[in-house]
Amino acid sequence: MPAPGLVIFDCDGVLVDSESISARVLWECVNEAGVAMSEAEVERVYVGATLAAIERDVQLRRGAPLPDGWLDDFLARRAAAFEAELEPVDGARETVEAVQALGWETCIASQGRVIKMRQTLFLTGLADLFPPERIFSATMVSRPKPAPDLYVHAARSCGWEPGDCIVVEDSLSGVRGARAAGMRVLGYVGRSRPEDAAMTLTAAGAQLVRDMREVPGRVAA
Repeated sequence: MPAPGLVIFDCDGVLVDSESISARVLWECVNEAGVAMSEAEVERVYVGATLAAIERDVQLRRGAPLPDGWLDDFLARRAAAFEAELEPVDGARETVEAVQALGWETCIASQGRVIKMRQTLFLTGLADLFPPERIFSATMVSRPKPAPDLYVHAARSCGWEPGDCIVVEDSLSGVRGARAAGMRVLGYVGRSRPEDAAMTLTAAGAQLVRDMREVPGRVAA
């Protein structure tokens, strides 16, 4: 029996609980570079952004070039923090397995680099759920989220048209990109995130999900 469609999962904040770790390490690096930002502001401004966009924005706020090796230092410190602290999003494995049990195909489409996704999926015990050919990065397309390019690329690489896909996202840029691609979007907002995050994703066209375990039921519906 043919699969009913493709469910595309974002990685950071949807499968792996990495956003708060990334934001904390980035906040440290930003402030050490002489740019005064709160940790909450760093998370609000940079969640869902590409590394290139983050580097450009920090440099603009600094008003001068960043120190040599600044980005490499951030990546190394973040990788070490992931090794020490990273956990899967609560319910991530059972959610993916339940979606697959419903007959849907699955893949990942993330702003992050493939090497980072492989690290975080391995550390959280989720790597076996997604073969390498089902992991897609914004580095593979000309325009990252919120452009639709990554989602369209992931869908067609897996043999699906955008209208046959459902996306699970936690960032505004991701929701906008998926909607621009013509896909249905489930906006995951963990219970620890502020209510305005939920309102933002809903306003962008996502159907709100508070617990990852709700996803299979929404997909089946």
